[in-house]
Amino acid sequence: MSCIFCKIAAKEMKSNVVYESGDVIAFDDIAPQAPVHVVIIPKEHALNMTALNGNVQGEIFKAISQVSKLKKVQDSGFRVIINNGKDAGQAVEHLHFHLLGGRRLAWPPG
Repeated sequence: MSCIFCKIAAKEMKSNVVYESGDVIAFDDIAPQAPVHVVIIPKEHALNMTALNGNVQGEIFKAISQVSKLKKVQDSGFRVIINNGKDAGQAVEHLHFHLLGGRRLAWPPG
């Protein structure tokens, strides 16, 4: 298996897991772009949004809600980013969501 996120989901690669359910895992980003920067992924490999199993969609949104509470950014605000495809900036070919918060976030992101 060469997908880094599949390795993290399978616990073959170390990460700081902050949330986990049967279908989803969330962990601190290794190169954070904000004080809070968590990556949320489906455990099963999905290349992008169009390949995501419909049953996992609700689990992703539950994870986003839970992580925002755990990281204490639900009240001050947070951003969720999905880069879907190469032209959108998707660097890892495994669907992933970035949850960022803990400071004022500019728009457009720089």
